[in-house]
Amino acid sequence: MSRIGKLPIGIPSGVDVQIEGNVITVKGPKGSLTREWHPAINIIQENQQMLVTRPDDEPLHRSLHGLTRTLVANMVEGVTKGYTKGLDLVGVGYRAAKQGNKLVLTIGKSHPVEMIPYEGLEVEVPAPTKILIKGINKETVGAFAAVVRKQRPPEPYKGKGIKYENEVVRRKAGKAGAKKGVKK
Repeated sequence: MSRIGKLPIGIPSGVDVQIEGNVITVKGPKGSLTREWHPAINIIQENQQMLVTRPDDEPLHRSLHGLTRTLVANMVEGVTKGYTKGLDLVGVGYRAAKQGNKLVLTIGKSHPVEMIPYEGLEVEVPAPTKILIKGINKETVGAFAAVVRKQRPPEPYKGKGIKYENEVVRRKAGKAGAKKGVKK
């Protein structure tokens, strides 16, 4: 049995869950999310919790069991608390700004990079070297953060670039130069 798939999903007060066929809609204080899941997996709602079950131990059903449970739990958490992903800009002259709903990055290219956030996302720039991406859908928050990071990923020698808030950039040593005392 899947250790994650068998866990019940608690439904907090203020959250409305509707299951019709193999489509689930979760409405909460921050918004509404809808998702379709594989028809072989069953989601049962009883009292203030949901259970995800599978028909048998076939490899496909086993892999979908934990996945479906996690996706539904992320929907419930998203409409109650929301998700935030932080990015840091490291480098001389690297900065971010917000113009209207656009995110404008100055990251050492010949032109400023303008990015429009995905639908349902909110981008904040609390400091010139910090970006916060907020939303209720964990997938889109992570996907947009990855697209922003891809504009200038951190490099291993000086650590310059756009990195996630908690990301540790593995550093490499530069050139050691010519060894002393060695003649050619």
